[in-house]
Amino acid sequence: MSQQKSPTETKVNLTATPDYRDGYANSVQVRMSVWDFLLVFGTMTQESAEELNIKNFQGIYLSPQQAKALFNVLGSNLAQYEQAFGTIALDQQMPQPGGPVH
Repeated sequence: MSQQKSPTETKVNLTATPDYRDGYANSVQVRMSVWDFLLVFGTMTQESAEELNIKNFQGIYLSPQQAKALFNVLGSNLAQYEQAFGTIALDQQMPQPGGPVH
């Protein structure tokens, strides 16, 4: 018996553009306006207790709908990760949700 595609299934083709790059970020700042969200990715280093350095390298704008979709998919993936590897502990010194909005 052969399987038939549902008429509602969409074929998705993933490709990388010539300027695609992977990067590592240990800092993400979230800014929002009525029209969009801006995720600013960077690397954070701390040379002393008094000074924290963040070098931002990429900003990504998302529509509110895409931001909510990202929130949902990250939540689902974090739940799967914690089920497989254990609870992720957050550093209590790091800023938590509910802080200032830029």
